[in-house]
Amino acid sequence: MAKKDTGSDPKFASKTTVQDSPALTALFKDSIADLFWAENHLVKSLPKMISAATSANLKKAITSHLEETKTHVTRLEQVFELLDEKAIAKKCDAMEGLTKEAEGIVEETEAGTATRDVGIVLASQKVEHYEIASYGGLHQLAITLGLDEVASLLEQTLNEEKQADLKLTEIAENDINYKAAEEA
Repeated sequence: MAKKDTGSDPKFASKTTVQDSPALTALFKDSIADLFWAENHLVKSLPKMISAATSANLKKAITSHLEETKTHVTRLEQVFELLDEKAIAKKCDAMEGLTKEAEGIVEETEAGTATRDVGIVLASQKVEHYEIASYGGLHQLAITLGLDEVASLLEQTLNEEKQADLKLTEIAENDINYKAAEEA
């Protein structure tokens, strides 16, 4: 991916290394472990959203993203290998909260309605935005630490998360929001 020229030079143009920045490296590894838990948790949680959804397009999008999420887990395992670390998950309180909120939306909305589907989209987009922020920040940090292979893996996932978010927006804008508006 070509780097965009922003018209301003960065304040710090040099990269650091993992050896030169032990505290930053520890934070990076801790954040990877957090994200590893989050992705594994989503592999368990997304089937509930698929079964709760009514829209065929929404079911298809979440099913497709479930398969991508399994790939995200595998990529994070590769990141651990590149870091010479064992793949260990650290509980992600944020993802746990987001998935609990999604379950609450399903419980509070009527089965088979477009309104429930809208709620599932909203909850799913909150998850996507959390992942976009996490992968985006970690991608930049990997670059800073000179972890180019790790950065490449994180960037692949970041791009997929952005695409998933756009797909959810498209489904909402072109279909279920209007159906939900017509429900009594």
